Amino acid sequence: MCRNIRPLSNFEPPATDDEIQAAALQFVRKISGTTKPSRANEEVFARAVDEVAAASTRLLDALVTTAPPKDREIEAAKARERAALRYGT
Repeated sequence: MCRNIRPLSNFEPPATDDEIQAAALQFVRKISGTTKPSRANEEVFARAVDEVAAASTRLLDALVTTAPPKDREIEAAKARERAALRYGT
């Protein structure tokens, strides 16, 4: 479930709101143990996703690094290479 959460710090261009929201959704799904909440929990689930996304945005805005920004295409290629070695595709 959480394999879709990727590092979002120090990329050029910076992480988008959609990427942060998707990571927050995956995190809340993981800790709640469900991919879709019941009707009784929909509001709480959505609020948790929004709060985690807001905290993540604040964190990403506050992080400081001296490392050069990572290139998204290069990192994606590295991930594909690792997956090919891992899964033999």
